[in-house]
Amino acid sequence: MRRALAALALTAVLSAAGVGVAAWYAWRELHAPMALPEPEAVVVIPSGENFRAVAARLHGAGVVRYPQLLGVWARYRGLDRSVRSGEYRFRGALSPVQVLERLQEPGEFARLVTIPEGLTAVQVAALLEEQGYGGRDVFRCAMEDVRLLQEFGLPASGIEGYLFPDTYAFEWTTGPPDIIRAMLSRFRQESAALAARRDAAGLSEGEMVTLASVIEEETGQADERRLISGVFHNRLRLGMPLQSDPTVIYGRGDGRGPITRAELADPSPYNTYVHRGLPPGPIANPGRAALQAAIDPVATSALFFVSRNDGSHEFSETLEAHNRAVRQYQKHD
Repeated sequence: MRRALAALALTAVLSAAGVGVAAWYAWRELHAPMALPEPEAVVVIPSGENFRAVAARLHGAGVVRYPQLLGVWARYRGLDRSVRSGEYRFRGALSPVQVLERLQEPGEFARLVTIPEGLTAVQVAALLEEQGYGGRDVFRCAMEDVRLLQEFGLPASGIEGYLFPDTYAFEWTTGPPDIIRAMLSRFRQESAALAARRDAAGLSEGEMVTLASVIEEETGQADERRLISGVFHNRLRLGMPLQSDPTVIYGRGDGRGPITRAELADPSPYNTYVHRGLPPGPIANPGRAALQAAIDPVATSALFFVSRNDGSHEFSETLEAHNRAVRQYQKHD
């Protein structure tokens, strides 16, 4: 019995020692610089590729010796989902850890493209055409692909509102579908982070995006977004129409010039002077601040606001006060 217990104890010690040796060896491999087989190694990482495939590409180019080990380390550090797409050029001796850090930065031949808050999908397509990534019609076809909408769980009404404004790094050869996927993936990340607060506010994802898009179009003032959200929440709760000019302009379709009195009576579904509640869908692509404002309004008793023509707004609690502000700041033909 004593010999058996001694044997078990020895086995346990050797197993622990083996684990320790393996961990030490893995650590050394991850941090030891490895010379490249050629003076330079070029690795092109497509948008949306999983890390296992990325590690295989690095191994095939002679940049890393053990792709599985790099994958384990990347998952442990939470870096496997933050690899950038693009063309990477590796020179000299680099450790796998250094290679992984390099992949968190834009590739050498990736170009930075900034999508501002508040653009419509049509305007996003035009901007990407100007940046040289393809014709706007090709982008609009990609945006209307039903399979893409289903892939990201978007409403059948379309992609408007879900193209997340941000600065992206795209390889010059990146195709329109992959560019659209990158923007939708960013939206999915942001929406997931806001899910608990959105539920607490009693809004669906579509309602949050739609309301945020109206807020985005109503003001460019950071300190006004939550206050305008508070006004809209008040009007929705009381059954009052939102009476938002940007929704009328969006329903008109051309996006040009001020609205007329006749257009205020137009029966377009986006006319929030005629129809109560939210418009049938987003009118632009809102950014993070507008999404947050939609689900976190300021507690206010204001029911009205009007532009002061300097980018800010005058807020009022009563129709009488609002009419005075309109006479003060707005001119009517």
